Formats: sequence, C-alpha cells, structure tokens
Amino acid sequence: MAIATFSNFSSRALSFPTATRHLSSPILTFTARRVTAASVFSPPQLIFDSRRCRLPTVVLAGGDGGSGGVPGGGGGGGGEGDGDAEERNRTEAILALAEMGRSLDSLPKDLAAAIGAGRIPGAIVSRYFELEKSGVFRWLLQFGGFKERLLGDDLFLTKVAIECGVGIFTKTAAELERRREKFSKELDFVFADVVMALVADFMLVWLPAPTVSLKPPLSVGAGPLAKFFYSCPDNAFQVALAGTSYSFLQRIGAIVRNGSKLFVVGTGASLVGTGITNALINTRKAFDKSFAAEAEDVPVISTSVAYGVYMAVSSNLRYQVLAGVIEQRILEPLLHQQKLILGAACFAVRTGNTFLGSLIGWTMRDGLGSKRFENRILGGPIFYLYEDSKSCKVSGNSSC
Repeated sequence: MAIATFSNFSSRALSFPTATRHLSSPILTFTARRVTAASVFSPPQLIFDSRRCRLPTVVLAGGDGGSGGVPGGGGGGGGEGDGDAEERNRTEAILALAEMGRSLDSLPKDLAAAIGAGRIPGAIVSRYFELEKSGVFRWLLQFGGFKERLLGDDLFLTKVAIECGVGIFTKTAAELERRREKFSKELDFVFADVVMALVADFMLVWLPAPTVSLKPPLSVGAGPLAKFFYSCPDNAFQVALAGTSYSFLQRIGAIVRNGSKLFVVGTGASLVGTGITNALINTRKAFDKSFAAEAEDVPVISTSVAYGVYMAVSSNLRYQVLAGVIEQRILEPLLHQQKLILGAACFAVRTGNTFLGSLIGWTMRDGLGSKRFENRILGGPIFYLYEDSKSCKVSGNSSC
C-alpha cells in the first residue's frame, strides 16, 4: 500500500546544451511515484528518458504498480476529507520514521498496520520512540493494552500511581480510624480491604483511559452489536485522532460498555472482598469467643451488587469526564510542556474526584440503609463520613 505520494513536484525540464546558440541550464527532473514504507530507505533507482536528453530521473522505488499521482486525487469521488487525513497521517509517520532512521518493519505489527492504514499521525510515532527510551516503558509497550494507553497518554502510569497511592494511604487511614486500638489485631481484615480497593482503583484508571486504537479488524462473522462496540472509543469524551471520528451514539456506547465492565469489576471485587472477610470472621469466631460477640457477617450478594451499581454509574461517569474532558481537553493543552505541574494538577483533580465519590457513596448508603456498604466495601471515596453516637467525623478511605 502506498504510504505517501508526491504530485506536481517536477520542475520544468530543460535539456542539455544543443547546437543552437542559446544554451539552457540543466534542471533535474523529479518524477512523482508512490512511496511505500518498506522502501523509504531503499536506494533510489535511476531511469533515463530516452526521448529527451535529460538528466537522470530520480524515482523512489516501491508502490503498487500505479502510475504515480495521489490516490483518490483524480476521479472516483468519495469522501475527500478522510482520505486526505489518512494520506497526511502516512506522510507524517514516514517523516517520523526517517528522522529516527527506523523502518516500518522495526515497529510492532499492530502499530505498523495502523500506520499503513493511515490511522496514526506522526506525533504518535514520535511518542512511541520517546517511550522506547525508557526500559520500563519499552517492556510495557510489548503489551497491547499498555501500548494503546501509553500512546494515548504518556502520563498514564503516573495517573495509575496517583490513584493507587492515594488509595493505599486513605484506605489504611480509614481502617486505622475505624478500628483504632484493634487495628494491629485485625491486620488481616485491613489487608483484604486494601487489596480489593486497589483492584478497583486500577480498573477505574485503566478502563476510561483515552487510547490510540490498535485493535485488529473484527472477524467477518461478527454480529452487529460487536461491530458497534468495536467502533466505540475507550473514553466517551476522548479527542479523536486525525482521520478518525466518533458519532454521538458511539460515544454513548463507550459509556455503556465501560459501565458494564465496571459493574462486573465492582461486583466481583466486592464478592471476593466480602467472602474473604466473612471467612476471616468465622475463623476468628472459632478461636476467640469474645470476638464472636462483636462481629457480624457482611451481606455478600446485596452489598456486592450495590457496589457494582455504584461503580457502573457514579464511578464510570466521573472517571470518563475526569480523563476525557478535564485532563485531556483542559489540563493537557494548557500544561503540555510542564509535565511536573501537569502531574500535580492531575493529583489535585483526582483527589477532588474521589472526595466527590465519597459524598455520593454516603448518600447511596443512606438510601440503601446499609452502613456496611460504605464503611466496609465502598473502596472508592478518599474521605468517608463515619458516624458515631454524637457526631460525624471525616476520615480517609480508598479512592474509587
């Protein structure tokens, strides 16, 4: 497939001096031919025009046997906008490859295929080369999911660290506040709570993160529903790359798809967490009679489903807006050159987002009439409201 084309690039051909009295200066003729990515670094072929005595014409080898010219440029109709964007993406990608002295074959197959299809602009290729300079990023780029997210946002790992770091600190602080003098005796409960909260934290960064799609094409027999969700972005509000566009329905589909995934993640994490907690409670009851009087089993099914709904609705919408609007469309353009300030701004807005989640979770707990839902399982708010007999105290919880 042609990667870039050049047209109307030849200068007026002037012949070598002839027997006439007026001599014309020789000018090199550059004949437009298609350029493929595989031949970007191929030695130029020299072709002589036997009809006129000209200097050799330089032709970059390759192409699909066409006669030169711009694909779609003459005849055939069709949407000019998308075609132009794809050609521009290919040209930019080739220039980025040439600047780094790399060939298309040196890239991962999925990235090379996306470049060949004109879906990847040169800026993304340059970002890939920058990420490759780090050993950690180079290792992560081997995995498709990390590759798509790191190319879509080079601060993706920073945001994972922010979310999980805040989660560990605030969840541990919450457990310390709630358990107080029993904290050291109930470290097994604390560990189970923190681990389950971290799973939710990671998935809340992973699923709504803007990506550069490198997915392989669907099989021919895929159903209409699979085709629809395949075409949806990973974040409903993410910026579309040149040559790519998303309809309003596709963006709504992104919310629905991520919501269903987060419902499964939230329900599953809660099932595991409450199951471990109940197992620990029963074990303690068998060996410690005093513990049996103050402990009660957590309702597994109702609590898990309630947490799954919370993740699918509240957390899903908040994190979609956070990643696709606040960070990508507002903070990133303003602070693109100041990565340290950008990271600090992301920390601030994500902290505020988790505090907002705590308020929503507290309201939901009151609506369900289940204090256990928030104090034990919620796993998301950075500050949860802990009620004692006379007052409400503000204490930490994990970020969700």
